[in-house]
Amino acid sequence: MPPSNRLAAETSPYLRQHADNPVDWYPWGEEAFAKSAAEDRPIFLSVGYSACHWCHVMAHESFEDPTVAARLNAAFVCVKVDREERPDVDAVYMEAVQAITGSGGWPMSVFLTPDRRPFYGGTYFPPADHPGRPSFTTVLDALTDIWDNRRAEVEEQADELAGAIASRSVIETRPGAASLLDAAHGGGPPDLLTPAVAELTTRFDPEWGGFGGAPKFPQPSLIDLALRQALRLRGRAEGDHAVLLATRTLDAMAAGGIHDHLGGGFARYATDTEWLVPHFEKMLYDQAGLLRAYLHGWQVTGHAAYLSVVDGIAEYVARDLTAPEGGVYSAEDADSEGVEGKFYVWTPRQVAEAISGGSDADAVAEAVAAWFDITAAGNFEGSTILRRPVGDALGGPDLVEEGRRRLLAARTQRVRPGLDDKVLCEWNAMYASALAEAAAATGRTDWATAAVGIGRFLSDHLVDADGRWLRSWQREGGARHLAYAADHAWLIDCFTRLAELTGEAVWTRRAVATADALVERFADAEGGGFFTTASDAEQLIVRTKDVFDGATPSANAVAALALARLGALTGDAGYTEHARRVVDLIGDLLTRHPTAFAHTVQTADLLARGATEIVVTGDRPDLLAEVRRHWLPDAVVAWGEPTDSPLWTGREPGAAYVCQGYSCRLPATDEDVLAGQLAQVTA
Repeated sequence: MPPSNRLAAETSPYLRQHADNPVDWYPWGEEAFAKSAAEDRPIFLSVGYSACHWCHVMAHESFEDPTVAARLNAAFVCVKVDREERPDVDAVYMEAVQAITGSGGWPMSVFLTPDRRPFYGGTYFPPADHPGRPSFTTVLDALTDIWDNRRAEVEEQADELAGAIASRSVIETRPGAASLLDAAHGGGPPDLLTPAVAELTTRFDPEWGGFGGAPKFPQPSLIDLALRQALRLRGRAEGDHAVLLATRTLDAMAAGGIHDHLGGGFARYATDTEWLVPHFEKMLYDQAGLLRAYLHGWQVTGHAAYLSVVDGIAEYVARDLTAPEGGVYSAEDADSEGVEGKFYVWTPRQVAEAISGGSDADAVAEAVAAWFDITAAGNFEGSTILRRPVGDALGGPDLVEEGRRRLLAARTQRVRPGLDDKVLCEWNAMYASALAEAAAATGRTDWATAAVGIGRFLSDHLVDADGRWLRSWQREGGARHLAYAADHAWLIDCFTRLAELTGEAVWTRRAVATADALVERFADAEGGGFFTTASDAEQLIVRTKDVFDGATPSANAVAALALARLGALTGDAGYTEHARRVVDLIGDLLTRHPTAFAHTVQTADLLARGATEIVVTGDRPDLLAEVRRHWLPDAVVAWGEPTDSPLWTGREPGAAYVCQGYSCRLPATDEDVLAGQLAQVTA
């Protein structure tokens, strides 16, 4: 065995973390599959990601152990996959693990036949046997015996699981959704938000916010559902209730330990109901989703604290995740110096040392300790995770703000968590889209510059010689892997938001080109919706569709909303029709299980009511500012450079045109008149 295995030359930081394991790892590819077939050995597939705490635990306990590695190398062909680079592989085999165990997660451990059908799987396996949970070596020994001596059982299980994956990965077109949308032309648009908010209410934690028990994940799409309802029913009891669902959740997350009170940004999720103890990894997609949720919270309620949270997220991403070339890195690890959370927690002694110096040191240290409840006993393994009372997360007295500044400066001297420095197309487009929306709403030119910079980076670095979008980029190794449906969907959304931010027609043209590529290579002409992989990509055992929302909205949900908005901006009904077909695909599940499809519910609501189209012609920054002062979730905005869209046909300069349902109001040349028109289309 050489000192490093085949992962040393990979671009993925996660794969390279395993390059010096004694396990004879292969990357996903034909070399591993051919060896498995030639030697009649099963494949051990291990899937994870760089910031995954339990991935690191299993690596230390098992993959770095020479005895375990020897068993793996003798009986299996071992394959490592970064789920963030290959979401298609992850999605297929996660379906198998969920079919076997009833749940999923990472690290994901799956055992495959040489033709890549799964026959057993799970997530984390411990180094020693526990009641109800066998050790990893026990699993390896049992599967080796079954493979060698009971092959017929393996084949039977592999066939059953392959069928289960196929059935779990396909949603048949259901009756109901099309008629719901068509009702917009009869007795008025269907009410999709009320049943969705009713389901949210049944899951709502009135004390600590959020929807469901521990562990608690940020769910920006659910917050947006509530805020949409609040906007529509403003001034009514139902609207006040919807505001409560959103604001209690936003307040509790901002106050909790999941929020980085010093450096900004949020950890991936909380292990408890109070949002106190996070898994400390920070993912770019969470920053994108939560930036948008707090932005919309500010726009609906006017609470300045929410805008401060947005500012903290943007500052964190700019300071700690942005590459010199302009792209944004994927994540920061939970661990530093081998200890989870060590970078973020404090003791009274550490606070005193960080703030020492100056005549005010004692007063500042005392104020900070009281403000963040830093005690000798601590609230996490003898140290303190910073937190605040719910609803009082930001804006401390001068002594506290000075202490916060000194603590952050001291923290920069600590050993930072590991950085996953790959730039993912999907997550960058997601973040740039949110930041562009925030820049337009606030007039922050630094946010606008950053959002445009990310858009330019993606256009310059994640397109191959044939004009195909690519999934992942790193400084060493460049871009690789054909982009997936989710990449294309978020790019369309990103480019339309950049067009609305800058008024530059080039971004609309890029959105159109990307939408055409999505439709050409990913659309299911028969069943509707979009497959995860392109028609000419590597064929896995099942070609899946991503339709259920998870940590991020599903690829189909994002595609539907992005295409609906692009159809409104360009006047191309073909894009709108593809958005409708996604809604039709999910059908009555939108009303039976709305929170599983929250992002698609928002699209269906937009399609049923009809997009609001706003055009500001000529040099009227005052009218554009009035439009941007409101959160208009169903609106698209055109200004600046005209395009060949019907939105621009027959428009006189120096006015704002508000149109909905093929009907335009009188052109507004006065801010108050425009404000009244916008209020009418929102209600």
